[in-house]
Amino acid sequence: MLTTDLLLRAYRIMFTARSMAGIYEENRTITKYVHSTSAGHEAIQIAAGLQLLPTDWFSPYYRDDSLMMAAGFEPEQLMLQLLAKATDPFSGGRSYYCHPGSCDADKPKIMHQSSATGMQVIPATGIAQAIQYQLQQGLLPNNVNPLPVVLCSLGDGSVTEGEVSEAWQFAILKQLPIIYLVQDNGWSISAATPEVQAMNAFEYADGFKGLHKLQCNGSHFVQSYQTMQQAFAHARTERKPVLVHATVPLLGHHTSGVRREFYRTKENLQQHSENDPIPHLRQTLLEAGICETSILEIEATSRQIAQTAFEKAVAAPEPNPATVTDHIFAPAAITEERGERSPKAAEKVLMVDAALHAIEEILAAHPEALFYGQDVGRRLGGVFREAATLADKFGDNRVFNTAIQEAYIVGSTAGMSAAGLKPIVEVQFADYIYPGFNQLVTEIAKSCYLSNGKFPVQMVLRIPTGAYGGGGPYHSGSIESTLLSVKGIKVVYPSNAADMKGLMKAAFYDPNPVVMLEHKGLYWGKVPGTEGAKMPEPAADYVLPLGKAARIMEAAPQHIKQGTSVCVITYGMGVYWAKQAAHAFPGQVEIIDLRTLFPLDETLVMETVTRHGKVLVVTEEQQYNAFAEALAYRITHACYQFLDAPVEVLGALNTPAVPINIGLEAAMLPSVAGIEKRMAKLLAY
Repeated sequence: MLTTDLLLRAYRIMFTARSMAGIYEENRTITKYVHSTSAGHEAIQIAAGLQLLPTDWFSPYYRDDSLMMAAGFEPEQLMLQLLAKATDPFSGGRSYYCHPGSCDADKPKIMHQSSATGMQVIPATGIAQAIQYQLQQGLLPNNVNPLPVVLCSLGDGSVTEGEVSEAWQFAILKQLPIIYLVQDNGWSISAATPEVQAMNAFEYADGFKGLHKLQCNGSHFVQSYQTMQQAFAHARTERKPVLVHATVPLLGHHTSGVRREFYRTKENLQQHSENDPIPHLRQTLLEAGICETSILEIEATSRQIAQTAFEKAVAAPEPNPATVTDHIFAPAAITEERGERSPKAAEKVLMVDAALHAIEEILAAHPEALFYGQDVGRRLGGVFREAATLADKFGDNRVFNTAIQEAYIVGSTAGMSAAGLKPIVEVQFADYIYPGFNQLVTEIAKSCYLSNGKFPVQMVLRIPTGAYGGGGPYHSGSIESTLLSVKGIKVVYPSNAADMKGLMKAAFYDPNPVVMLEHKGLYWGKVPGTEGAKMPEPAADYVLPLGKAARIMEAAPQHIKQGTSVCVITYGMGVYWAKQAAHAFPGQVEIIDLRTLFPLDETLVMETVTRHGKVLVVTEEQQYNAFAEALAYRITHACYQFLDAPVEVLGALNTPAVPINIGLEAAMLPSVAGIEKRMAKLLAY
C-alpha cells in the first residue's frame, strides 16, 4: 500500500499540472507558441517521475509536463520554455514546451531530443547502451548506487515508427537497462487508433522476444505507481529492457494549434472524461482518511503556485536576437596543426591503413571511445578492411557489428555522447545514409543548438563514398551536397593518407558531429593516377584541424603575373583528376584541396581566386544543384571584381545513379580530358 505522504505529493503535482493547463487555455494570446499538456495523462506520468533518481536518464515526450514536475522540475521552469523566454533553462527560448534538456545534478538528466514521435527512442536507447558500456569498462563512478536506468516516454501512435523497432531490437539484443513507457490515449493527432494501427504497443511487443512487458490503467495512480515500481525494479536489478503500456484518456487538445473540437465528437470527449485521473486520486485520498478540507487546501495552493509561476514567466525577458547564432557548434578542440606529419623513416601507407591506424591509436588512448557499424567487427573488420584487427585488439564490447540499422547506428551516438562516451560509427556505403538521415538531421545536428549548448554530439561518422571500377548504383554515390544541406554537422573529405590520419584525429577530438567521407577508390591507391594518396604515415600525435585547405600544386609566378594561370578548387578524387590534367599546362595550374567541406577554408579559396582571376571547381558529384555550384556562386559574389572569366564548374552528369557498367560509369564521371578542356577554355580568356 502506498503511503499517504506519497499520495498527497502525487495529488499536489497532478492538480498543479491541471491548473497550469487551465491557465494556458485561459491566456491563449500569451501562450501563443504551440504546446501540449498532460491533461489526462497525469497519473502514469507522476507514477513514473517519482521513481526517477538523479543518476538516471529520462527521455520525455511532448506532453510530459506532469512527469517533468514529478522528476523535480518547477512549474516556472516549464513555463519559461512555454513562453520561449531567454531564461528558459532548457533551450534558451529555442524549442517547444516540454522539449527539455538538463544536466542538473540533483535531477535525472535529460538530453536534447526532437518532438518525440518515435525518433527519440534511438538516442534514449543509445544512453542505455552507454550506461552498459561504462559499467563493463569500469567507467561509472564507484559510488553510483543504485545503478542508473533510462526512462523513455512515447505515445502509442509513435510505436509504428520503424526507428522504434530498431531501438527495441537493439535493446533486447544487448540487454540494456531501459524502460519504454508507452502512453496510449487512443489518438494519433486526428487519427483514431483503429484507423492506423492493427494492434497496440503491448500486443506489438509480442514480436520482440525478451522484452519484459507490463500493462496498466494509466488513469489510476495507485495501479500506475505499482506497475512502474515493477518496471524500475526489473530494469535496475536485471539490467534488461521493459515495456510499460498505459491506457490513458486525452482530456486536452492534441496541441494548442490542433484543438480537440476540430476532430473529436462530444461522445468521445465524454467517454474520456469519465477516466479523468484527478477524481480517481481524490477518491483514493478520501478513502485513505484525508479530509475534504485538506484536499481543498491542496487544490487552492496548487492553483496559486501555478498562477504565481505563470506571472513570473510572463515577466521574464525575451531572448536577445544577437544570440540567435550562438551554440550552432561547440568550440573546436583542435585549431592548429600539431605533431609530426612526416616523421623520419616513416613508411608510406595506404589511406585505408592510415584510417585504421588512427582509430587504433584513438581506442588505445581513450577508453571512452568505441567503434561499431555493419561488418566492422571481429570476423571481417569492414568490407574494405578499414577496421581489420580492431576487435581482436580491443574486444567485442568496444568494436562490434550492428544489424542493418543505419538509423540506430547514427542516432544512438547522440545518447552515447550525452552520457560521456565518444562513439565512432560507420555506415557501410554513402548510398546507405538515407535510413539514418532522419536521426542525423532531427536529433544530432540540432542537439547543441536546441539545448543551448548543453548537449553537443561528439561523434565521428565514417562513410565510404565515391565511384570506381563498376561499384554500381547503390555503392558508388556521392552525398556531400545532401550532407552539407544539414546545419550543425561538419563534413570532412581527405584525399591522401596523411590528411586522413590527421583529420580523423581532429574529428574525434572535435566536440561536434563530424562526417568523414572516405573515397573507396583512394583507399587502396589502385586507381591509375592516385598513387599520391599513399604517403608517409604521420606520428600518433599528428592532428590536422578541420577547415584548413591545402595548396597541393602551385602555378609559376610569371604565369600568375601575366594572367595566364588558372586555379582549380576540388577535393577527393577531383584532386587526382586535376593533377593529371595540369600536366598539359606546365606552370599554369594551381590546385587547392579543400580537405574539409564544412567548415570551408574560404580564406585560402578566395585568396587563390583573387590571385588568378580564373577558377574551375571540380566535383565527382552530379553537377546540378551541387555543393560545387553553390561554391561557384560564393566565389563569384566575393571575388567578382577580380575575375577574368566566369567561374567554371565541372561535375558528373546529372543521372539519378552511378551505372554499374564500367564504360557507362566512366561516361558519367568527370574525366581528365574534360578537365583539360575546361582549363584550356579558361586560359583562353
